[in-house]
Amino acid sequence: MVRNVNQNADLTSVGRDEDLTTLATALAWAQAGHGVAIATVITTWGSAPRREGSHLAIRADGLFAGSVSGGCVEADVILAAQDMIAAQAGHAVLDYGVADTVAWTAGLACGGRIAILVQRLADDALPPPLLADVLAATAAGRMAAISSDPATGRAGSGDGGPFVRRYPPPRRLFIIGAVHIAQALVPLANALGVVPAVIDPRGLFAADARFGGLELDRRWPDEALAGALNPASAVVALTHDPKIDDVALAAALESPAYYIAALGSRKNHAGRLERLAAQGFGTTELARIHGPAGLAIGATGPAEIALSIAAQMTAAWRSALVA
Repeated sequence: MVRNVNQNADLTSVGRDEDLTTLATALAWAQAGHGVAIATVITTWGSAPRREGSHLAIRADGLFAGSVSGGCVEADVILAAQDMIAAQAGHAVLDYGVADTVAWTAGLACGGRIAILVQRLADDALPPPLLADVLAATAAGRMAAISSDPATGRAGSGDGGPFVRRYPPPRRLFIIGAVHIAQALVPLANALGVVPAVIDPRGLFAADARFGGLELDRRWPDEALAGALNPASAVVALTHDPKIDDVALAAALESPAYYIAALGSRKNHAGRLERLAAQGFGTTELARIHGPAGLAIGATGPAEIALSIAAQMTAAWRSALVA
């Protein structure tokens, strides 16, 4: 029997990253005594439906989580994984393309090609402690990696193998100011798999009910951001109040945050840069601030401005991943 499952892994540790959640689900299954295998996209070409590194976790009874093709070849991959789990041996590299009967039948007729590595979750293949290490490292805000050899099916930590899957920590967005744009930006962040936090010490604005029950952080930004920022963090200042925004931007500039932005006109941004320069920040550091925040799409109104910020934040994240 093949059944999908909503991934109920602990999102406090994995954020909302889909593949980390899949790994957490697989590890929980293994710890509960189930036989488990993990399928990973290791090569893509053309219009492949899923990116390289995407995971699908398969349990011996056919329960699965994640995706390697958006549904096109999952059934075939799951059956291969179940055979390996039953035999307690082996691995496989499965190739699918437009010329493959299975791919056509399953729906991979989009002109793409994918290769999928299937490994058992076992000491002689993909050891469960590796998954635990990845989840612990990313939860602590650190990058982690697993190296796999498609020829043997064996995996280890680090960047030393023929195929390396790197796992950045889950993304977080720290929004400074509980304003209308923040109300539009929070659901966009959630949809993108980014965990949002809204920080505003002003009691008049900081009402949880205005944000769908999201618990707001009512501390000053320097206190709220202390120790919270890592390379997967984004900070967007929206208050227009230098007493609040400048404090948040200074904290962000002293961190490895991948995206820093502030709302306001070009004139206001110039004044902001002068104030931060007076605090000792140099030209290179100040250039990290996107101001005015967001891509230039002619946005009007909170929803469109939030969309422009979300798009610019996404572009910055993709650039950071290949840097």
